[in-house]
Amino acid sequence: MMIQKRKREKVVAEITTFHLTQLVQGMGRSLSQEEAIAFLNQGDRAYDMWRHMMHAGEAYIKSTLQGEQRAC
Repeated sequence: MMIQKRKREKVVAEITTFHLTQLVQGMGRSLSQEEAIAFLNQGDRAYDMWRHMMHAGEAYIKSTLQGEQRAC
């Protein structure tokens, strides 16, 4: 399946309670909707996840650009 290409100015990633419950279920555990909300809102967890996602995105961009430079 080919995804239609669009001009993008930003990429947004989000972790939803549905995604969180599915992830936990894949680990052989269960998490209710209320527990998922509590998990995401505990302390600085949401900010910490955002920061990790930003670092992962930056690392991906750097490795992709470095790979393109080697191909030239």
